[in-house]
Amino acid sequence: MDKHRGYVSALSGRYAGEEMQYLFSDEFKFSTWRRLWIALAKSEKQLGLDISDEQISEMESHIYDINFDVAKAREKEVRHDVMSHVYAYGVQCPKAEPIIHLGATSCFVGDNTDLIILKEASGLILRKAAQVVKNLSEFANKYKSMPCLAYTHLQPAQLTTVGKRATLWINDLISDIDNLQYNLDSLKFLGSKGTTGTQASFMELFGNDENKVKECERLIAEYFGFNECVPVSGQTYSRKVDYSFLSALSAFAQSAYKFADDLRLLQSFEEIEEPFGSSQIGSSAMPYKRNPMRSERICSLSRFIINNAQNAAVTASTQWFERTLDDSANRRLSISEGFLALDGVLDLYINISSGLVVYDKVINRRVLVKLPFMATENIMMDSVKRGADRQYIHAIIREHSHAAAAAVKLEGKSNDLIDRLAHDERIPLSKSEMLESMKPEKYIGRSVSQVDEFLSEYAQPVISKYCTDDIKFEPQV
Repeated sequence: MDKHRGYVSALSGRYAGEEMQYLFSDEFKFSTWRRLWIALAKSEKQLGLDISDEQISEMESHIYDINFDVAKAREKEVRHDVMSHVYAYGVQCPKAEPIIHLGATSCFVGDNTDLIILKEASGLILRKAAQVVKNLSEFANKYKSMPCLAYTHLQPAQLTTVGKRATLWINDLISDIDNLQYNLDSLKFLGSKGTTGTQASFMELFGNDENKVKECERLIAEYFGFNECVPVSGQTYSRKVDYSFLSALSAFAQSAYKFADDLRLLQSFEEIEEPFGSSQIGSSAMPYKRNPMRSERICSLSRFIINNAQNAAVTASTQWFERTLDDSANRRLSISEGFLALDGVLDLYINISSGLVVYDKVINRRVLVKLPFMATENIMMDSVKRGADRQYIHAIIREHSHAAAAAVKLEGKSNDLIDRLAHDERIPLSKSEMLESMKPEKYIGRSVSQVDEFLSEYAQPVISKYCTDDIKFEPQV
């Protein structure tokens, strides 16, 4: 079929990167099946079964030149994907054909391959997420001293700094990285458990020698870099493992969504923008528009990832006894698309975080509009130091604050609160003294030192662990 007349996934066509796509490709999947069959044969040979070096060498010479056409034709006949590839591998390896898949069941290759893919794909996610941490850390370090409006209920509250806000995005990502790393550290190989998890076929192969059965499984797991196999299973590994990983992906998506949503609001305020190409078109109808399209795409894909975790929860809860096949078609979609979608999200996150545009004059102007209101607490405290009654001064400031706010909102005037307070003789401060309270840096609290401490103690270890080109953040004197 012409590729333009058939369905093509947006994940492969538009969003996911090549490395992640390869991990979910037929080549990686079926070459891993062949590597598993080789590991099985080597382990069985080492433990005394009649398997020759020649047979193993023949298998090793045909790991990647997969005869997909033969397997496809065979599957039409037998309607079984694993046995079709056993057959196709045997066509290429006639000497090894009798011992390919010896003692194993379909899930030996299917499930162990899925676990290998989970491991490799998660490693890629960790590296890309750490790159975002690195980008945002550089941004936070650069702008840790720049005061900006902070919001509660999406209403201006007090001040923070541009860099301090970025640490909130970073902190979410570090939590996600720690969570996924925990999943990886806990991940166990399925091994060679047999049809119902009893390893009966391997007991038969090894003459009821339980130690050889266990050692065979250990050797196979070691071949693929796993320290342990699951202690017990049915035919498959527990589908709760899939849920744990897709939930971890959901957590990354939640963090990315939060960042992208914040940025969309900041771009609306004209404070910070995502990168905008010199030839980029923001709107087909309005040439002046600079829409946050990449941030919107993060939110769009992230909603899919967040909802996708529910797929694995339902699948895990509906497995019957030792094995049922109603998980198969669902898992082919949910696991691959979850990772591919998050890969696309992280690529966007990397791109945006490496080129954020800050409009410092707009940020400062918006701070100064609201600062008179924020300065009232200091003005009140300074008045009390001069002998005034706190409650009395509080009532005066509240009266003028409401009047100044009404003038701004109803009449479009500038904020003249300081002038109003300076002309009120009941307040024992001059205008120049009040203006001393109008320095934004007085209202950012520990923002600068919090950024320094956070980057040094939390962000830097993540960058050092997962990023190849390490950077270090030094407090600015």
